[in-house]
Amino acid sequence: MQKLRIHGPTRLEGEIRASGAKNAALPALATSLLSDEPLELQRLPQVRDIRTMRKLLRHLGVESEERGDGLVLRSTGEARPDEAPYDLVKTMRASVLVLGPLLARRGHARVSLPGGCAIGVRPIDQHLRGLEALGADVVIDHGYVEARARRLEGARFRFALPTVGGTENLMMAATLARGTTVLENCAREPEIVDLARLLEAMGAAISGAGEERITIEGVDRLGGACHPVIPDRIEAGTYLIGAAMGAGDVTVTGTSPADLAPLLEKLSEIGAIVQAEEGRIRVRGSGEIRPRGIVTEPHPGFPTDLQAQYMALATQAHGITTVSETVFENRFQHVPELVRLGADIRIEGTYARIHGPTPLSGTTVMATDLRASACLVLAGLIAEGVTIVDRIYHLDRGYEKMESKLQQLGARVDRIDG
Repeated sequence: MQKLRIHGPTRLEGEIRASGAKNAALPALATSLLSDEPLELQRLPQVRDIRTMRKLLRHLGVESEERGDGLVLRSTGEARPDEAPYDLVKTMRASVLVLGPLLARRGHARVSLPGGCAIGVRPIDQHLRGLEALGADVVIDHGYVEARARRLEGARFRFALPTVGGTENLMMAATLARGTTVLENCAREPEIVDLARLLEAMGAAISGAGEERITIEGVDRLGGACHPVIPDRIEAGTYLIGAAMGAGDVTVTGTSPADLAPLLEKLSEIGAIVQAEEGRIRVRGSGEIRPRGIVTEPHPGFPTDLQAQYMALATQAHGITTVSETVFENRFQHVPELVRLGADIRIEGTYARIHGPTPLSGTTVMATDLRASACLVLAGLIAEGVTIVDRIYHLDRGYEKMESKLQQLGARVDRIDG
């Protein structure tokens, strides 16, 4: 099991390019199940979840070959199973995204209930109720979701709560449904907009992506497309937080300031100097960090996927910072590890209060999920001495060559076998 070894404290300085967004790439890969024609996806991140999805798609009859920084995906044309087995999906929650495309195209899907990060229940009931609204017969049996439909029928469906995966699943399924589908209370994340652009390039008729209501006019078939995946706003935000917390100076290119507006506003409030223009963002830490609280919310609110990293920054703020987690009920698992490094954090239900500034000192810490891993790496960069981050297989699910990018920014970090 590999680990990251970090020698701190380190000031990050320099320029890096944002990778493609894992959370946009995974649904984009799932769209390959909707057509027999080739699909080329560009700017795919080299992370473990992408490799897992490629294995799952190969099992389902879609082959992929590397081309540049992306993949070309093609249906083999052979009869293949409509089942996503547990062994292929147990480590990746996004595997449930094959459910809608399989059902819409083949009329049947059997998908193991998904795995992924242990940061809460994250039920898929909204996915299933939406598919039922489109006419599917859905049952859960022995850990599998099984859905059948001769052809899905357009319908109106309102999500009880905005759900990114649910919006993506139903949007993909509805492209091949008969008639018009109207989805309400949809997730509005940039990844939803990116998926809609891809589906439209394949021949789908979609309006309203990025808004509360999305309308899909079903078509009989979809074709191929060539599509560049949007930049990873969470990866970019992680490095920008690293600059702010350690008086650094980091520029991230190939990214979208609009997609990171909630974070950039907060970094300005805490005293960092933020310069944003189309395609690049520069953040310079100003030294003293002011305490400013956050409340995580669906987009366009502060993203829950940056909560842990922001908490690492808050350990260096002069005063008390309050972090309210409203999206997931179990997303403070990084707190005990930050405390091991010297942080003063107290949890009260869905609130965490961080008392700072506190000097951090290197020790061995254990990652519990993808974003917690990044939080601990950032903390290690400002800690005195050597920090070892264990179980970085979580990190490898979503961050492309993190140690290499940190080295580009001057960090003393390397990957070791444990």
